Amino acid sequence: MATVSSWEQKRAFLAGLADGREAAWTKRGPRQLAKDALVILVLATIYFIVGKLGLRFASIHPSATAVWPPTGISLVAFLFLGYRMWPGIFLGALAVNLTTAGSLPVCLGIAAGNTLEGLLGAYLLNKFAGGENAFYSPKGVLAFLFYGAMVSTAVSPTFGVTSLCLGGAAPWANYGPIWLTWWLGDAVGDLVVAPLLVLWSYKPQLKWNRVRLLEVVLLLAYLFVSGLLVFEGLLSSESRHYPLEFLCVPALIWAAFRFRPRRAQLATFVLAGIAIHGTLRGFGPFVVNSRNDSLLLAQAFTGVMAVMTLLLATVVEEHIRTAAQIHEMAVTDPLTGLANYRKLMETLANEISRSDRTGRSFGVVLLDLDGLKRINDTHGHLVGSRALCRVAAALCSTIRTTDTPARYGGDEFALILPEANRRAAAQVAERISKELANDRELPSITVSFGIAVFPFNGRDMEVLLRWADAALYRMKSQAGRSRSAAHA
Repeated sequence: MATVSSWEQKRAFLAGLADGREAAWTKRGPRQLAKDALVILVLATIYFIVGKLGLRFASIHPSATAVWPPTGISLVAFLFLGYRMWPGIFLGALAVNLTTAGSLPVCLGIAAGNTLEGLLGAYLLNKFAGGENAFYSPKGVLAFLFYGAMVSTAVSPTFGVTSLCLGGAAPWANYGPIWLTWWLGDAVGDLVVAPLLVLWSYKPQLKWNRVRLLEVVLLLAYLFVSGLLVFEGLLSSESRHYPLEFLCVPALIWAAFRFRPRRAQLATFVLAGIAIHGTLRGFGPFVVNSRNDSLLLAQAFTGVMAVMTLLLATVVEEHIRTAAQIHEMAVTDPLTGLANYRKLMETLANEISRSDRTGRSFGVVLLDLDGLKRINDTHGHLVGSRALCRVAAALCSTIRTTDTPARYGGDEFALILPEANRRAAAQVAERISKELANDRELPSITVSFGIAVFPFNGRDMEVLLRWADAALYRMKSQAGRSRSAAHA
């Protein structure tokens, strides 16, 4: 049967979630409103804690910092939970600023800017980039870069710095430097935090082995060593400001090519933490006389690396996904969704090799839809195609997950049954016949079948299929006899 990729499942889930948000909002009762209030409170608390941590890096003004992760948190909150979560962001931002500096009117202006920034970013992403899906395609990443990290992030510094200057908390002469610091902190907060939260919000399909685990360890080791060399002063004091930041790029490219967007974004997040920590301690290529300027340079580097890594990882992911879809199309029958002849031969060859190693038999069942030409002549080809699909559905509903159903060609189907003897194969064929007999759809259909078992009826694909085909046509020729006694 045609498989559905985890990517398609994820997109279907996100689409259903987005479609149901507004309808669910109109049906909220007291209990749901209480849950929303609790979520808003938790969101405000998280925003407040992370915001206070971010303002610890402020130097040009107590309310302006080049490190501001709450921007990414607010964007993701609006994307996942909906616009109704705005009180959580507003209350969190208001509490952060009231406990930092400025009067109530100034803090209200800043909180309004922080809230509108997240709302605008989520709205633009939902409208132009597919919301949460923006981080799963190169086009979406570029849309996120423009709308989420550049356009919407201009709202908060504009509201905030204007409020500071109007309230007398900052001189108008410093409007430009404060605005730039504020905007860059918000932009990098979006670039680093928002994709990380979205990509890690879904349970991954882990396919780890020893080689893969070793590669992860080597990647982390290289990332930490290169980060410490560049930003933590592991080199001699004379060379601690050398422009060696390019040493970190191979680790990010490695992560993008080998570990998909979610782990590549995690690598970017780790590198961002190392860069900020080292720069604040006076190490690395971005250290200048001003602490704020040093942070601005480090954050600019982080933003560029985040864009490069996420975009590259998304391109690789899309290439892998497209290759998988092409392969799926190449081995799938377009009408029935079963494996096609190519996939059947490939699976049969693999099963012969496996049986040669293990010494265990397997069964091959060929099935033929009786009277397909009569159905086509009487009811039309659409009904005939539907009859083939009904047989395919009967096959899929009666076999194990380890079995392989395939369309052999025309009105013939095949089953490969690992570790099955003749009796087990006959039981499967009988179940298929009963499934079709119980089908109420008209016209009623039946199948004839023939069975071959490896290695007793042959040790290669051609002999096995010839044996099963001969048994199939013996059954078709024995009109009036029990089908269960007609197999070879």
